[in-house]
Amino acid sequence: MLNSDIEKISLLIVISAPSGTGKTTLCDSLCSTLSTACRAVTCTTRSPRADEADGEDYYFLDENEFLARVHGKEFLENAFVHGNHYGVLKSEVRSKLVAGKDVLLNVDVQGAATIRERAEDDLVLRSALVTVFLCPPSLDELEKRLRGRGDSSEEDIMSRLAIAGAEISQKDLFDHSIISGTREADLEAMQMIIQSVRIDRKK
Repeated sequence: MLNSDIEKISLLIVISAPSGTGKTTLCDSLCSTLSTACRAVTCTTRSPRADEADGEDYYFLDENEFLARVHGKEFLENAFVHGNHYGVLKSEVRSKLVAGKDVLLNVDVQGAATIRERAEDDLVLRSALVTVFLCPPSLDELEKRLRGRGDSSEEDIMSRLAIAGAEISQKDLFDHSIISGTREADLEAMQMIIQSVRIDRKK
């Protein structure tokens, strides 16, 4: 099978990990090395910043319109964070997949569960979905990483570690898991998963 044929299979790649494990870094690395990778534009009810453009950085909606879309079951995943609504539209993800793009979503464990459930009734989303859990080598190592950031209080670190333990217990619900190492090792493991999934789905 030609690599070009494999690369035509678009994927909806959902990456979850405990805070501090490195999922944002992994998504950034994928976007910079995988030509087909992109992020979905998120809807939000917060006001745009001076350097943000509607439709590029976010889709800026008023609360009534956002809630109408929630009631219409238009979101693949949505949440209320720091006083504002955020959500990714099914149509936004679907259009990118149909255009041949791989869509990356960086969400928590609860968000991944929501996406699995809501993708079930959409053939395009369900067929493209692959979920990956990025797991820290240990909670001790995760604590070192969190402390190394230098931006969290002791209470916040303890809270994040407690949440991490609960999240790690759900890693078997994901299609694949990676034990986080270096940035390069995480990227290589992710690239191998993507290649393997493409081959399997081409059969």
